[in-house]
Amino acid sequence: MLNLSEYTKTVASQARAAARELAVVTTQQKIDWLQAVAGLLRSRTQELLAANEQDLVKTSEYGLNDAAIDRLRLSADRLEGIAVAVEEIAKLPDPIGEIIETKLRPNGLEVSRVRVPLGVVFFIYESRPNVTIDAAALCVMSGNAVILRGGKEAFQSNSAFHKLLVDALTECGLPEHSVQLVSTTDREAVGHFLKLGELIDVTIPRGGRSLIERVNREAAMPVIKHFDGICHIYVDKSADLDMATSIVVNSKCQRPGVCNALETLLVHEDVADEFLPRVGKALVDQTVELRGCEKSKPLMPGAKPASEQDYGTEYLDLILSVRTVRSIDEAIDHITEFGSGHTDTIITEDSTAADYFTARVDSAAVMVNASTRFNDGGEFGLGAEIGISTDRFHARGPCGVREITTYKYVVHGDGQIRV
Repeated sequence: MLNLSEYTKTVASQARAAARELAVVTTQQKIDWLQAVAGLLRSRTQELLAANEQDLVKTSEYGLNDAAIDRLRLSADRLEGIAVAVEEIAKLPDPIGEIIETKLRPNGLEVSRVRVPLGVVFFIYESRPNVTIDAAALCVMSGNAVILRGGKEAFQSNSAFHKLLVDALTECGLPEHSVQLVSTTDREAVGHFLKLGELIDVTIPRGGRSLIERVNREAAMPVIKHFDGICHIYVDKSADLDMATSIVVNSKCQRPGVCNALETLLVHEDVADEFLPRVGKALVDQTVELRGCEKSKPLMPGAKPASEQDYGTEYLDLILSVRTVRSIDEAIDHITEFGSGHTDTIITEDSTAADYFTARVDSAAVMVNASTRFNDGGEFGLGAEIGISTDRFHARGPCGVREITTYKYVVHGDGQIRV
């Protein structure tokens, strides 16, 4: 039987040693590794799809719904998309060694803030095997060693990805323990890792609320987290309703099982009579179940009554809560009460209303006339993200290479002493 205490300490110690080496490798070494990873993703497509199929045949055993199965599923197109994302990360500026600022003090000391890696990242995630590649690519590019703990439902896919990553590390002369995959699906292993604050610098959980709450409760190191993705769209009284319909349908239906999908639609009462029947039909045509307030429900085909619990729910499915509001302030109050600080959008032709909304809605991303689905590392030009943080500290929004770094002070003198 695996001794979890010894196993987790060994993995974390190996990651700590790798992190010391990674912190000083050259930019070109990291780029070469990323390009090797992209190449292997393409050359091993069939092998990766076969491993993914082993996971897919067990989805009923794990009780996964359609949205979760979609998150788990790989295809040749999705693998190509992952490879392209890795190549995009390779094109980003290397953050390590960046001089953030330099000041020359009156005594002649030159004081600089220099960007450095966080060190060792413990990354816990569920369902989506592509995240294995995203997280590894971002961590190595930013000089961090990473310990990956994926969900049991994606174990075969994650294992195939990990083998590919390690093969590329060996090929490029980087420490093989820069990227490690936890080899046991025993949930108790997570608890052991979370105690290792002396070896692990930060934990990043990416999954359901119960996982995030557990990590936040047990971790002996800082946590970068995001809770629910309860994302809103507010359709203002000045909105272009054709645009609004397109954005709402895209935000809800393009990929409903992800954290930046729309969960609640708020509509100004001045346009509700015209807009809700139109958007309701478009959503029902996409098999969306609608749940509306007393004012909204009669205006949408087949809508069910919405409860207070509905407005606080991240469905991750083709279900949408709808509410008619009397003003932009009522919409903002609703978002403040029920939102999760992830992504919220206003659709309006009034620039004053747009500015008012973006100033008062306190979320990681606030959109104007754009789909909530754009709150994504790749779409924001980060190549990919290791997660979308709803925290205010240490990072917020999509976390790319810069967001998983810190800084240190480097001071140059010529003999100064303090008196």
